[in-house]
Amino acid sequence: MKKNEISKETIEKICEGQIVNKGDESFFSQFCNDTREIKKGDIFISIKPESGTDGTKYIIEAFEKGATGCLTEYELSEEIIQKYKEKTIIKVKDTIKAIQKLAEYKRSLYDIPVIGITGSVGKTTTKEMIGVVLSQKYKTAKNRGNYNNHIGVPLTILEWEDDIEVAIVEMGMNHLGEISELTNIAKPTIAAITNVGTAHIGLLGSRENILKAKLEILEGLPEDGTVVINNDNDLLSKAEIKYKKITYGIENESMYNAKEIVIKEESTEFVTEINNKEYKIFIPASGKHFVWNSMCAIVIGKMLNVEAQKMVKAMKNFENTGKRIEIKEINNIKMINDYYNANYDSVKAALEVLNQITAKRKVAILGDMRELGKYEEELHRNVGKEIIRNKIDVLITVGNLAKYIAEEAEKLGLKQTYKFKTNEECIKELENIIKKEDAVLIKASKAMHFEEIAESIEEAGNYE
Repeated sequence: MKKNEISKETIEKICEGQIVNKGDESFFSQFCNDTREIKKGDIFISIKPESGTDGTKYIIEAFEKGATGCLTEYELSEEIIQKYKEKTIIKVKDTIKAIQKLAEYKRSLYDIPVIGITGSVGKTTTKEMIGVVLSQKYKTAKNRGNYNNHIGVPLTILEWEDDIEVAIVEMGMNHLGEISELTNIAKPTIAAITNVGTAHIGLLGSRENILKAKLEILEGLPEDGTVVINNDNDLLSKAEIKYKKITYGIENESMYNAKEIVIKEESTEFVTEINNKEYKIFIPASGKHFVWNSMCAIVIGKMLNVEAQKMVKAMKNFENTGKRIEIKEINNIKMINDYYNANYDSVKAALEVLNQITAKRKVAILGDMRELGKYEEELHRNVGKEIIRNKIDVLITVGNLAKYIAEEAEKLGLKQTYKFKTNEECIKELENIIKKEDAVLIKASKAMHFEEIAESIEEAGNYE
């Protein structure tokens, strides 16, 4: 039997469930929790909607689309059971706990390197970079998108195919204890921590608590496991780690250092040493943060014996994903979309990218950064200082918190600032603010819905 094929009896036992309907299938290899993505042969993971609506309709939809079974907390009616008697139905007390147990079981079947990644910023990009590096030599599995929470990580592991040779598991959190839970499911053999910043500081109370939360990833490591850390991060560089530690950095002397860094409008270059030979690394994305991300990928690639030249090639062909520093020319301006999310560290990195763009004016449209608690005014004002440091010409803020960015920038001498309470107010005035040949950065927390601003700019036509 293949490792990715699990019998319904095994599922019943591991999940402490009950087979309500045996169905026609004996083994399952693909699991899915989204009826929009369901494929023929999948077993549907029925997670109760937070809204409290009846989720049995999604089970029926999954069955109609070809799912051969489901894992559910619902008491299905006899009518549904009889109608879909060829489908396997397994009832459990808690679907999320069930898939976590199932993922932990599946992980135990694989004797392969597993890289666990966490960090305040950069973990998704780092995961993607590690993925392109390792895929030069191995069949590699990794999280889709940002499937990095208590549901996404188990589903990631349940997607592993029988013949994968290495796996990468990104782990996110916003409370203490979350990464502890994830790492004990994924059991990484190598842990990578990109940095400790201010994301979720309002929920965790301090950067020291964020460090504590990130270090929970070590709980899943074996005794001979290895930790890879960004040595330029002030808290990580001083953290006591009992495992073998490999460091990379730019400023601080590390086991692997990047030097001769050149940041251009659409690319970044640097030099690093691999196996006692220097190599120039080219990344088709702009920003110093990409140097740290790629250094982490190169270190892990070296650990797993990927040839240096293949790693250089992988970095050169790397494709940035999502709305993370996406630069495009439209309507006589250069637009920098980075509205996926925002915290102080990621806004600082985005402003540094804006600073590198060749344009008549540098315009930053910034919105509220959320989940900062008692630090919200201080960190927004710190962004105002970054506006000045990066020589931004025009600042537009949206939201009750982002006004502190403008206040600080104004205090430090910036003349052109605009403060709006809502996206609608901002959009109405953009045609009077933005001019042709501007470079425009769009950045805010996801809850601010800055895609509305980006779309309005794209639809505006040429600026004068």
